[in-house]
Amino acid sequence: MIIGIPKEVKTDEFRVAATPSNVKQLVKDGHDVVIQKSAGEGSGFGDDAYLEAGAKLLENASQVYAEATLIVKVKEPQKSEYELLNEKHILFCYLHLAPLKELTSVLMQKRLCAIAYETVALGNELPLLKPMSEIAGKMSLTVAAHHLSRYQGGEGVLISGALGVDAANVLIIGAGNAGAGATEIAYGLGSKVTVINRSSPKLENLKKLFPNITTELFSPAKLEELIKEADVVIGTVLVHGGSSTPKLIRKEMLKSMKKGSVLVDITIDQGGISECSHPTTHTDPVFVQEGVLHYCVANMPGAYPKTASVALTNATFDYVRKLANQGLGEALRNDASLRFGVNVFKGSLTNNAVAEIFNEKYTDIDSLIY
Repeated sequence: MIIGIPKEVKTDEFRVAATPSNVKQLVKDGHDVVIQKSAGEGSGFGDDAYLEAGAKLLENASQVYAEATLIVKVKEPQKSEYELLNEKHILFCYLHLAPLKELTSVLMQKRLCAIAYETVALGNELPLLKPMSEIAGKMSLTVAAHHLSRYQGGEGVLISGALGVDAANVLIIGAGNAGAGATEIAYGLGSKVTVINRSSPKLENLKKLFPNITTELFSPAKLEELIKEADVVIGTVLVHGGSSTPKLIRKEMLKSMKKGSVLVDITIDQGGISECSHPTTHTDPVFVQEGVLHYCVANMPGAYPKTASVALTNATFDYVRKLANQGLGEALRNDASLRFGVNVFKGSLTNNAVAEIFNEKYTDIDSLIY
């Protein structure tokens, strides 16, 4: 199989979907790898390292898409890439289609196979989303601490507090991978941490690790009560299966929050947890709504591409090899977790949650591959 690694073109995105060591293994497996020039530079991997690993360097994305069958990316295709896609392609990347009707339509029209990292599921785990959730959760506190500064428009509260002065109140909504990462850093910084979640087992696990945190079972009333006292709110709620994030923070609730407090909406890729959230970029990360700073960067781990690219490819690479070594049909038939990842196949929507959002017909992937 010919595997293509294009350079990411999403704003402020410097991650790369394969490292030189990944390429070396794919070539050893007997495949050809074509990579766009400078695709890995933002993550610290120069063109020479890819050449040494056995990749073929191509000048532009058009050449990569023209030659390759398996397109491995980090983020969803941007408008400039739509015309490069065709029905021979297997597209493997983060898609987050719930808020992206146009892209969903394009993928259906192109009749390709689109496999989303974020819906590959192994039991209750999302193994390809987990490493980026961890990074986003951990960095959410560093960006929140930065924007609490008066010079960034925040309320001027030091997140750790000081001798005789209380630390910031940090409210973390959700206790999954991102929530756990956020809790670890908030706890380490000495913040006053409250984690709210719909069920108790994950809260109990966090309490064992971080005894001084406060845990609460979710209810709309409890969230409304807690949010009034928060200096920082971290939204980490994710619905498995690719559905939209529930809008748990209404505009009216924002009015009750402290002026200059910070909301980090990690799940903005899936629509965001706040009624007022909309995607931002690393270049222009924050907007103010009802006096609350909203940080809604849609590719948070892209700020640390050297760490994020290795963490991501550590998780995705086994699946890339399966697709390349076994071929699409056999790989999907042999691996149920990979089948969950298929969102679009031969013009059909094979993700039920996305089909419901866009009022489109859902087709079970099994009916298309068996």
